[in-house]
Amino acid sequence: MFMYSLATWALWWGLTSGWSDGSFRVFYLFGAILNVPFLALGAAFLVVGGRWGMALLVFFAAFGAGAGAATLGADFVATLPVEQLPAGSEVFAGLSEGIATPRLWALVANVSGTALLVGLAVTTIVRFRLTNRRLVLGNSLIVIGAIAPAIGGSLTGLGEGGGLAATLLVGAGSLWLGFAVASSSRVAAERT
Repeated sequence: MFMYSLATWALWWGLTSGWSDGSFRVFYLFGAILNVPFLALGAAFLVVGGRWGMALLVFFAAFGAGAGAATLGADFVATLPVEQLPAGSEVFAGLSEGIATPRLWALVANVSGTALLVGLAVTTIVRFRLTNRRLVLGNSLIVIGAIAPAIGGSLTGLGEGGGLAATLLVGAGSLWLGFAVASSSRVAAERT
């Protein structure tokens, strides 16, 4: 949630004060690239345990280092607009330019992170559908929270960025509520 918050503040700053090199790179790195895989990492620790969670942490840390280097070192191919959210496709080189492009890192991170997060949530829903309805509700909200920003990001990539803020709000609210409900379900189960 820290990355989600950092990206949201960078988004707010860019839209209200005008985009700078730094604010857009922070938004893109923590919002468009790293956020979803690290949300999935938290879910992995909860669902599959510490051993697999630690293995994923090492992988995602290395991935994050590569993505950070690519995003911080990438040249802009166009000037950042002052009053609107630019799509990565407007300011960073295309996917055909090689592995160092932030857009490729974002694509890989979002597809794999969303698949992992949704897959873990659905696994939990199926596993506990008959025995723990609060856990099922919490994980259903997590699925909504993962998919809403993915839709908004996809629309932004297609040139329809107007709904991104709304999908980020729905995503953050659903993720927070989902983790709160699922966590309270686990605490209640441990007490019985």
